[in-house]
Amino acid sequence: MKVLVIEDEPNVAAFIKRGLQEQTFEVEVAYDGSMGKRLALQNEYSVIVMDIILPNLSGLDLCRQLRQEQLRTPILLLTALGTTEDIVDGLEAGADDYLPKPFKFKELLARVRALSRRTGMVTASNMLRAGDLSMNLDTKEVKRAGKDINLTAREFALLEFFLKKQGKVLSRVDLLENVWDLNFDLSSNVVDVYVNYLRNKIDKDFSAKLLHTVVGMGYMLKEPENA
Repeated sequence: MKVLVIEDEPNVAAFIKRGLQEQTFEVEVAYDGSMGKRLALQNEYSVIVMDIILPNLSGLDLCRQLRQEQLRTPILLLTALGTTEDIVDGLEAGADDYLPKPFKFKELLARVRALSRRTGMVTASNMLRAGDLSMNLDTKEVKRAGKDINLTAREFALLEFFLKKQGKVLSRVDLLENVWDLNFDLSSNVVDVYVNYLRNKIDKDFSAKLLHTVVGMGYMLKEPENA
């Protein structure tokens, strides 16, 4: 199982990482809220462990933003703020559990294992992401930076294929064979037309572009380098 630890105190982060790795967990660490958000949306984790007090983006705000992005991964908040009000704030922000600091590793491990077993809570393959763009394959919802993107059935299928193959150059033939009928006229410009439709919906109103033309080769969807 893979765990994301978002903790700005290097000693605490190293302590948690070492302990979880000894229990055969795979662990990635982020040292501020912004980096944590990027990793959380970019990868799949069984559990996210995060401190409330973080640089750039607080744990509470990060929780809220991840839930707004429909990320369902269980979140365990670490907090030195132990009042009932602080705990309620964390749970209302979208956290699943909390653990006051200082804590014993055995208690942290028990919480992580319990959260990882929650049925239906682990991030599933029904969510596809690239940067701040998300696609829910169950509800057919597409969002970018929290904004709803309305797509036709064909545009949705095209974007789904791009997301599943992100970072790879896809030729027009690749797209025709996988998004359209195999017997579709290969001389048609339908791919270019629909890529343009899609680009207008997912990129036009955003400064960071996701869908790129690779001259003479085709198209590629990739995350912005500064994402």
